[in-house]
Amino acid sequence: MSPEKDGWIAQIDPRIRQRREQVERSRAQKRIRWALAVAGVVALVVLGVFLLHTPLFGAKVVTVTGSHPNTPTAAIVAAAGLDHRPPLIDVDPGATATKVETLPYIASATVTRHWPDKVTITVTERPPVVAMAGPAARWSTLDGNGRTLAVAPGRPALPVLVVHAAAGPVPPAPVGGTVAPAAAPGLLVARSLPPAFAGQVISVTVAADRTVSLALTSGLTVLLGTVSDLHVKYEDVAAIIANAPLHGAHTIDVTVPQSPTVGP
Repeated sequence: MSPEKDGWIAQIDPRIRQRREQVERSRAQKRIRWALAVAGVVALVVLGVFLLHTPLFGAKVVTVTGSHPNTPTAAIVAAAGLDHRPPLIDVDPGATATKVETLPYIASATVTRHWPDKVTITVTERPPVVAMAGPAARWSTLDGNGRTLAVAPGRPALPVLVVHAAAGPVPPAPVGGTVAPAAAPGLLVARSLPPAFAGQVISVTVAADRTVSLALTSGLTVLLGTVSDLHVKYEDVAAIIANAPLHGAHTIDVTVPQSPTVGP
């Protein structure tokens, strides 16, 4: 450094030098305060994340809503993975709902978190519609789309679905599976039976040619034929049951809509 410059620095007013030093100290203090503030925020975040993963914020209260007479609440909670009360932050509503929907009877599920410690699971069940005889003298309960909801030794109090194909009788699928497409006409009839005589139907039978017939509690057999014009055919059946003399009759034939016949 030149002597001239050294002399110029030496001649700086002490007050200016003091002011510069104060400014530098102030800047250093601000940097320290900023660093401390950032460190504090990071510490709070880390502490918060830690607390969210402790039992303090666990799913302590799990409520199941919606009608589910065929699925125990405990089974729904267990399928959701909430029976061990995991941290609420780890509960993924979409993934949890998907787990619940793997239960045979559950058609849909919605999972909602309520901070700090509650979860609500809202479910809708598939209604049982028909029963099918299975192997080993066991009976399967099916919904209206042919999904097997349960398998048990006793016959359910439902109309029985019997399906014939070219290769022989069609069996039900395992629990959670769906019966073969050959059953489609019978399932359509089973889920669309009118209140006028639905309670009288003992069985729904699909023949190999995909025509459908019904067996009634009165001993009558209803020949529906194909599943076209079902609404009209149902009206014919209801009118005959309500008004026609059926002494000695064994068959109601509505295969031709609006031209029903009653036979021995």
